[in-house]
Amino acid sequence: MALQSSTQDIMKRSIKYITYAGALAGLLLTTSCNDDFLERPPQDQISDATFWKSKDDLSKALNAVYSQLTREGIIYDDGSSDNAYAQYPWESTATIVSAGTINTNSNAGWGYTGIRRANQLIENADNIEMDAELRERFKAEARFLRTWFYWNMVLKFGDVPLVTSTLAAGEEDVARTPRKDVVDFLLSELTAVAEVLPVMYGGGDSNEKGRVTKGAALALKARILLNEASPRFNTGGDATKWKAAADAAQEVMSLGYSLFKVNEESGKDLEDDYAKWVDFADAEDERNFRLGLRSYEKLFQQQYEGNSEVILDRQFIMQVDPQWHNTYLLPSVLNGWSSVTPTQDLVNAYGNYKTGGPANILTPEKRAELYLNDDPAFANEYKNRDPRFYASILFNGNPWNALEDGYAFTWQIGGSNNSQTGYNFRKLVDPQSRRENIESHANIILLRYAEILLTYAEAMNEFGGPDATVYAALNQIRERAGMPAVDESVYNTKESLRELIRNERRVELALEGQRYMDIRRWEIAPQVMQTIYDIRNRLVQARVWDDRLYLMPVPQAQIDLSDNVLTQNTGY
Repeated sequence: MALQSSTQDIMKRSIKYITYAGALAGLLLTTSCNDDFLERPPQDQISDATFWKSKDDLSKALNAVYSQLTREGIIYDDGSSDNAYAQYPWESTATIVSAGTINTNSNAGWGYTGIRRANQLIENADNIEMDAELRERFKAEARFLRTWFYWNMVLKFGDVPLVTSTLAAGEEDVARTPRKDVVDFLLSELTAVAEVLPVMYGGGDSNEKGRVTKGAALALKARILLNEASPRFNTGGDATKWKAAADAAQEVMSLGYSLFKVNEESGKDLEDDYAKWVDFADAEDERNFRLGLRSYEKLFQQQYEGNSEVILDRQFIMQVDPQWHNTYLLPSVLNGWSSVTPTQDLVNAYGNYKTGGPANILTPEKRAELYLNDDPAFANEYKNRDPRFYASILFNGNPWNALEDGYAFTWQIGGSNNSQTGYNFRKLVDPQSRRENIESHANIILLRYAEILLTYAEAMNEFGGPDATVYAALNQIRERAGMPAVDESVYNTKESLRELIRNERRVELALEGQRYMDIRRWEIAPQVMQTIYDIRNRLVQARVWDDRLYLMPVPQAQIDLSDNVLTQNTGY
């Protein structure tokens, strides 16, 4: 397959991948599975005095920090939102978060292992004799990772103890730091490390692909600033906060990233027949649709990892460290568990391929009637939809020969490991590993260029309303997906364009962990976190929203361990 960035080029850029988990197994930084929220130092492992001696020690310590980066659990954040249903409460807290029943016995993400490891590295790095510039870069990488871990906790809990040094015995009980102070610290850290981190890595010792870059620091800064500019946190409507988010996104836009695209199909992809689903005007129209679909779905597949759109991804080591999206997302007939499945509301969000506007959506009652009567008209609702719909959602009849010869999805009702909603996710599944019956090692993308374009579009629209740069950012994403450009005669006000941008974020970033944050920062969670039903209009999950759910409860076990120095969030 010919690519905008060829496979050969990608391989050249992938000279060496950063090695993660296991780097320090049994050493100083491998914390035991105790219950302490600030991770008291283990007493039975290598000491600081023994370990911090060489560049190799520092590199291993840094890899141990990287090993704490977000893994498959990112999909459960969508399960905590209106995008998806997470059916197994033993896999994550998403089931009880979305139902509104989470309590203080649960832990929705409170943890300090990664932060402690980063603090230890930053404190001990200066004691090692090595190249000074490389040492400062290693420290900057650790500071970025510490910021990543803190931000994910701030999103869930608000105020958290801000600890920037390794605590000695007796110092562990630290009160929660006001949220604003933590956020200010994180933004200052990202600004500082962006000046140290390189734009890219060339490969070789200490320059492995997968390390954090200047772009990653600025992209996370843009994500945080966008959150802080939003209604929940910008209660005074300060427009300059939106401008700051747009400026941070624009810095990333100047670094050379681009949206990943394919320019032809090959192999099993050619066997998928979409003529049943799309009323193609001509051969060129079909080509546009199919390349939009392929560009979007292949972005996440192992064969094309490290492409021009990726800003930061969680690396997985071949034959050592598999990831499990194929298992969590596919149905039982494909050896999956259907752990996280799309809601009807997410399905409804994918627009019309022909018009570029919203799709024609059936009432739940009509959809159920057509399905239960095996009426051919049931399929009409899935026709002429956004190519990202066909790339993201397994609905009845969606073909996928790359996964299995002649495969088309059929919802299996009941039984173990099948969807409860009537749909499964196709996005993030790697068909090659499924076809070859091997484990997937596809990297999990944590920051990518499409998000930056969406951040810029939203922030600039909120700052000053629609302008040419906003439309241009949105149209890059839509054009890559094969969708028509934004109709500027329809979306010509801040308010109308706001709704389109929000929907564009939803479908473009589905299952990437952003919807959890978005519905809270926009303060729309009370409206969208509604009880969900399957395609037969039968109850799947009762959902009850309470405003306490804007934040998660601090685990009571952590409060107890802190001798009640920690306080609880309101409503728990």
